[in-house]
Amino acid sequence: MGWADLAQSLDANMSTPLPQSRTIAALIREQSRRYAQQEALVAGDVRLTYAQLHDEVLRTARALAALGVRRGDHVAILMGNRPEWVLSFLALQQLGAVSVGLNTWATPRELEFAMSHAEISCLIAVDVFRRSNYRAVLADMAPHAQRLPKLRRTVWLSADAANPAQLDESSGEISWSDMIFGAQAVSEAQVELAAQQVQPDDVGMLLYTSGSTATPKGILLQQSQWITNSFHIGERQHVTHQDRVWLAVSLFWSFGCVNALPNMLTHGGCIVLQEHFDAGQALALIEQERCSIVYVTPNMVQAMWDHPDRPHRNLSSLRSGATIGTPEQLAQVVAPGAHQICNVYGLSETYGNCSVIDAAEPVDLRMQCVGEPLPGVTARICDIETGQTLGAGMVGEIRVRGPLFLAYYKEPEKTRESYDEDGFFRTGDLGLMDEQGRLYYRGRLKEMIKSGGINIAPIEVEEILMSHPRVLTAYVIGVPHPTLDEALVAIIIAKPDMLVDAAELKSFCQRELSAYKVPSRFHFTTADRLPLTTTGKLQKMKLHTLLDPQETML
Repeated sequence: MGWADLAQSLDANMSTPLPQSRTIAALIREQSRRYAQQEALVAGDVRLTYAQLHDEVLRTARALAALGVRRGDHVAILMGNRPEWVLSFLALQQLGAVSVGLNTWATPRELEFAMSHAEISCLIAVDVFRRSNYRAVLADMAPHAQRLPKLRRTVWLSADAANPAQLDESSGEISWSDMIFGAQAVSEAQVELAAQQVQPDDVGMLLYTSGSTATPKGILLQQSQWITNSFHIGERQHVTHQDRVWLAVSLFWSFGCVNALPNMLTHGGCIVLQEHFDAGQALALIEQERCSIVYVTPNMVQAMWDHPDRPHRNLSSLRSGATIGTPEQLAQVVAPGAHQICNVYGLSETYGNCSVIDAAEPVDLRMQCVGEPLPGVTARICDIETGQTLGAGMVGEIRVRGPLFLAYYKEPEKTRESYDEDGFFRTGDLGLMDEQGRLYYRGRLKEMIKSGGINIAPIEVEEILMSHPRVLTAYVIGVPHPTLDEALVAIIIAKPDMLVDAAELKSFCQRELSAYKVPSRFHFTTADRLPLTTTGKLQKMKLHTLLDPQETML
């Protein structure tokens, strides 16, 4: 049975019917009929029902077609979480073009790499976003003919509507409003015909990783998988058409555009956009729009938890959503009201998530476990050195088969290397499965520490440390050692207004752990000093930069 057949066979058991559509344009048309007057998108003053969203997507597709965007073209989107991001993305799928979401936190060098590598033919961007002036950044990339040879058109949104920038039409620049005005040159029938040519297996998105390698990898994702996998994610969260998601997670990140966005669209729910994360504004928006679903990262949760407005905001509408982090971090999401929050696991290569714990599971389990693999996904735990499948309770590499990325763009060798001989994708993550087939994430494979010839999973030591009543968060890393290869160092964040010292923690670990798992050093720090990626993830490989020189010479 194929993936599409499996997905359809599960329809009868679902609270919300699985959409029949297997292309994104068909999905928006289907939902515009099913949920015509249901609110689909809220962003500032913009409020669109599903019927209106469909109309606006068609108009944007006509405008892009008038600019010359065609099937297979690579078109980049560079802006915060604005309605134009969503309209551009969906319109490109209507035309059979490929959307390339660019990282708004990226440096000019990183942006140039992505645009050049992706062979961008058209850029849709806001001129200024936060501290970045993207018109100036693009001008510095000149001459485009040499560095961005395929870039023909640039569509600029003005961050300041009252003072729009002067554009150079001779160099292919056009304003968003002028582009939309040009839609009248293309009929609706033309873009509907273009949508009919799009196939379920067509690539709709090219996403770039935040870069654990020297240069980011481009990940090719297909339209039908975007629909079906995200639908199953929503089913684990018990999403219905009555749900409203607060979305400040950046849309260029797969957590946003391959998870939260299609989750809502496949269930007829509403997407409430926040252009960029601000804790105080987030609390106000959740209260005002009565959001029930949240997509959050640990640093966002901490900022909202610590904000002085939190006790004064009515967050009773919250119910479920998706997050990652330690049990303590997940508990901070539960406390304000998201009692059914789901712990999730996945990568961009697995369409955001491949395992999501059900919202109905006991909260204690949801704090620890990422649940069973999604429908259509097969997961197994493999020995790090031999690749042999391991039994329940044993830690090894998580490998998955099911809805997976098509390929790394222009990287056939890396694509081949990412699969084992049985066709399972090598995630590079550590985990274990219990007797019931539920998955537990145990860190990155590259984080495994080898001390005295023994492999040690840092998360095991971290969990013991975080069970101490005065420890909020603990991270364990390996540092060079003359005889052990690596020695363990624990980086500790104490709970607010509590003190804990190294001797106490060492004694605590000695009671709970084998001698070789007891850290040799304890370093105390605060959450604001942790190295994070642009999307708020901890960069564990950079934790050693927090240490004093003597702490790295053991």
